[in-house]
Amino acid sequence: MPGPTASDLIFSEQANHNFSKTLGELKRSTLSIHNRLQSIQEDAAFAQRVASAYSRPLIANERCGSWYIDPAHKGGSAYFKSTDGHTGVWKFSLRRLNLHLMDIIGANDGCIIVDSTRRGKRMPDALSKTIPIWCSVMNRFLFPDQPQSHDLYTPPQVISQSEHAQITALLPTFVTSLRALNMSADVFKTHISKPLRPIWITPESHLSPTDEIFEDFHPIICCTVSRRVSGGEVSEGGYIQGAGDDTENWAHGLTPSIFWAHRESLLSTSENDLPDLIGTLVQASAETRTGSGDLMRCVKPTSCLFVTSISAIEAKDMGTDTYTITLLPKVTEQSAWRISKTRLDVGLGPHKLGSRNLRMALPTIVDFAGNLLSGSDSEKHSQKDKHIVIACESGKDLSIGVALALLCLFFDEQGVLRDERTNMAKIDKVFIRRRLGWISTSMPDANPSRATLQSVNSFLMSPH
Repeated sequence: MPGPTASDLIFSEQANHNFSKTLGELKRSTLSIHNRLQSIQEDAAFAQRVASAYSRPLIANERCGSWYIDPAHKGGSAYFKSTDGHTGVWKFSLRRLNLHLMDIIGANDGCIIVDSTRRGKRMPDALSKTIPIWCSVMNRFLFPDQPQSHDLYTPPQVISQSEHAQITALLPTFVTSLRALNMSADVFKTHISKPLRPIWITPESHLSPTDEIFEDFHPIICCTVSRRVSGGEVSEGGYIQGAGDDTENWAHGLTPSIFWAHRESLLSTSENDLPDLIGTLVQASAETRTGSGDLMRCVKPTSCLFVTSISAIEAKDMGTDTYTITLLPKVTEQSAWRISKTRLDVGLGPHKLGSRNLRMALPTIVDFAGNLLSGSDSEKHSQKDKHIVIACESGKDLSIGVALALLCLFFDEQGVLRDERTNMAKIDKVFIRRRLGWISTSMPDANPSRATLQSVNSFLMSPH
């Protein structure tokens, strides 16, 4: 009997198509919402074990980290971006200073920063490089007379000696940029008494309860909660590494707070019914949030400039003594912006469009604010009675850009209103960064987009 020929062994085009389709369907079923939520719960249990072992608060590295911490056990949030640690583009972010952590670190002799990463990596760049850079820069800034604390510490099993050396060479430049913000190191040294040093924990680490006191430094425990998956998810029995990432592709609007509030019902619901349940929970959460309003936060060191979300404006009576600037996520004609003597509703549009349109809207916004802050209306109010509230959809992007412009134009180095508007010819990038540092310190979750900041810079440094 003749043996099989090559044509007998090669799959037909139709067979190849069916095989690829089957693999695709298998992968999609593995990356299901239910598997993601189950994986998040498993990783969160590990984070809790780390907290028990080290007796320090869990800090979520946003956005991903909040998925892995029950809000009842969450000690705060941090904003260290993996992009600031990407190879060849290492950065110390002046937009994300994370100085609010100093109080937490000092009160607890350190903290545990929780994050995750997707398949193929041992730990996220935020934990392996961004936080080590931050620790070294802050040590050099706060303890300039302790050179033994200035070293860069990176995980040797993840970062090569060459990359470590290249990052070390950049540290003096990062420190110079931080010092250019003119912040007082003494203010932060009231919170911490020792240098900062990163320590790395992964699911591969051995954990044992300890009350260890680190005599020479405050430990910044960088906790990667997801166990490393070498092959495909199909081989892991439904476990997904970094399941809390890429939420725009799977979560249907579900957020960490909604997940933890309804965890049992979500995990007990079938995959087919999960999107409908999530939609119901998200809608209910939005209605509750709108009813209660969001926080209105003062931009320190001023006492009269506030930033918030549009939902908070809608839910609160602002009164007649407060000027309100609302940045709407829809485009409206400039002639319709002025609602009253004390309210300006600026229709900029959503997301990147709104950020781009901000450049052309800022002259009108600044003139409106100037009537209160340094114009004729200032004669009718004492300085302590002056208030201006800026709101955008999130309370973290466009409103931050407008607040930055007003800080540069109307406030002195102590956050006190000037009698006259600052001459824009005197404003440069260093000046703008200093004012942005005020926002980063008083509102660490502020997240102005690059396009928003570019619009502000372009306006403030315009020859006109």
